[in-house]
Amino acid sequence: MLYTEEVLNEMPLVEGIVALVEQLEPDFPSHWVKTQLLELSEDVKDSLLSESNLPLRFAGLLRLFYGEWGFKGDTQQYFSSENAYIDSVLERKTGIPVSLGSIVLLLAQALELPVTAINFPTQLVLKVSWDNGETQYLNPFDGEFVSLHTMKSWLIGAKGPFAELRDEYLQSVPNTQLLLRWLTVIKGALLREDDYELALAYSDLSLGFKPGDPHEIRDRGYIYQQLDCDAAAVSDYTYFIEHCPDDPAAKLLELQIKVLNESSVVLH
Repeated sequence: MLYTEEVLNEMPLVEGIVALVEQLEPDFPSHWVKTQLLELSEDVKDSLLSESNLPLRFAGLLRLFYGEWGFKGDTQQYFSSENAYIDSVLERKTGIPVSLGSIVLLLAQALELPVTAINFPTQLVLKVSWDNGETQYLNPFDGEFVSLHTMKSWLIGAKGPFAELRDEYLQSVPNTQLLLRWLTVIKGALLREDDYELALAYSDLSLGFKPGDPHEIRDRGYIYQQLDCDAAAVSDYTYFIEHCPDDPAAKLLELQIKVLNESSVVLH
């Protein structure tokens, strides 16, 4: 079943992730995953919904999820595809911010808590907007609240000393933006694991959300090259160069195109 962006934005983020995987991997145990998610939702409601104090209700959710149930971030193999696939995360109770955060978000919604997700440049972060005007930010990797100072330090570490903590980074976003982050994560993991055919499928799925995006097309060109589809790789690299001529990668890709074209002449 193909889902429109409107439908994906209306369903919980974790269900959107499952929906994307279902499109490409027919063996994915979606029924088991949905059953597990439903059971977790029912468990948190049975345990915590009677708590009228919302901050205490949220604290109880974090104790259950990260304490009693033992979910945690993977500090050993962070970039493994197992940390992105929801079935593996549920089975191993180990993941990364986008996968763990999507589950916590579902459970928070079941508890009628004011929790949304922000597409922070370094990772997915959960935003809690209390009725008194206070806003808190949660790192779903470890279940700890983080300050704006800490988040700025993340930015500086990723973007350099002049990075600014822009207000747009702290705004809740539609699921499609978060799903694109998940697609980038799973594609990168599959590339590291040399699963180029599946990485290509997820790359094409990403392009369905952002048609013509030159950086995504550049990445697809790399995948084509690994699959020995040189003509397709040259086409994608050329597209990127035409649309991003000032990008530092453009010059390197021009050389790569030359090598691929020469290789094609030799082989044929």
